[in-house]
Amino acid sequence: MSFIIGVFAVIFDSAKRVLLCHRTDMDLWNLPSGAMEEGETPWVAVVREVEEEVGLVIEVERLLGIYSRPDQNEVAFGFLCGVVGGSLRCSDEADSIEYFEIDQIPRNTNHEQVEALQDAAKQELQATLRLQTEPSPREVYFGKLC
Repeated sequence: MSFIIGVFAVIFDSAKRVLLCHRTDMDLWNLPSGAMEEGETPWVAVVREVEEEVGLVIEVERLLGIYSRPDQNEVAFGFLCGVVGGSLRCSDEADSIEYFEIDQIPRNTNHEQVEALQDAAKQELQATLRLQTEPSPREVYFGKLC
């Protein structure tokens, strides 16, 4: 049995809009995110993933929460991050990148990450621990996984 350990970044601009990227493999917006690689810590993985996916250099400000999907052996670490360099650019994973007002997030945004955005918007200093039981974005988009 293998586990997937994911990471994602919540990045706000000076107007408190959140950065989302549109995936190239499905019609879905999400936070810059990805999977940890062997030998990485979650906080190093999120910095790497954001730079690879959208071209920004970030620093982790704090852990937002840990999100678990035990039915698919997945756990994701969400981090509040700030931009310290780089510039926005599309990649093999993201064909569009935009900042959105929290109340104007596209309808086709990863619903699991919308939960994380709601957690981040609360601006509580305590990290959230959340069991995610709704169908995953892949299940919603592609149908029930075998």
